[in-house]
Amino acid sequence: MTGAGSKLRIDKWLWHARFFKTRSLAAKAVSGGLRVNGQPVAKPAFAVGPGDVLTFSQARDVRVIRVVALGERRGPAPEAQALYHDLDPPKPREPDLSAPQAEAGGRPTKRDRRMLEKSWPDALE
Repeated sequence: MTGAGSKLRIDKWLWHARFFKTRSLAAKAVSGGLRVNGQPVAKPAFAVGPGDVLTFSQARDVRVIRVVALGERRGPAPEAQALYHDLDPPKPREPDLSAPQAEAGGRPTKRDRRMLEKSWPDALE
């Protein structure tokens, strides 16, 4: 790991910590609105270090993360999870019960489609 007084680009750290699949997605997230210690950051080259608190949106969640360490590489998940402490873990999602679920997880069955037509007649026109 890198020394305690060191800093690392925020997009690179987010990629190392496996919050985003690619570094360019991490850079887009930074440009789209991210806060470091409560201050908005717009540049992916902003440097972060241990002790910084990051607030950003990921999918439909708002993540609040404290940087614990800087990584030297994008390693396996256990190594990535050692780089941060999650201050507000995302809550498990409740399944959407309004729409019928296909049994195999794929396309809706004919029965499911008919149920949809009965419940939402205007939506299919």
